[in-house]
Amino acid sequence: DIALIDAQRGLKMFEKVGVPILGIVENMAVHVCSNCGHVEHIFGADGGKKMAAEFNMDYLGALPLNMGIRVQADSGAPTVVSEPDGEIAGLYKAMARQLAVKIAQRAKDFSAKFPTITVSKNT
Repeated sequence: DIALIDAQRGLKMFEKVGVPILGIVENMAVHVCSNCGHVEHIFGADGGKKMAAEFNMDYLGALPLNMGIRVQADSGAPTVVSEPDGEIAGLYKAMARQLAVKIAQRAKDFSAKFPTITVSKNT
């Protein structure tokens, strides 16, 4: 599964350079036919869940392969603005809430915000 291999490579790269990873979001997890409603796992089922388990990460959720997401984003009004009460907006909001909690729970590190101050008798 090429997409999953690419995602794993990206995760390892972020770990290597010290970028905090808050969890896994599976993009384009399913395609729902706009005509008949048939659900199809074009890229395989549960790849994001499997990756999260393999890397001991939280699985935050999945987004469908959906033309509306692209159209709305391209128009400047993303899904949560265009259809705030829609099913897809609900997915985004649920993931955002999980991320907000994770960020709030992280230890605060202000070391990069303040300069090092040294006090000595000679200066």
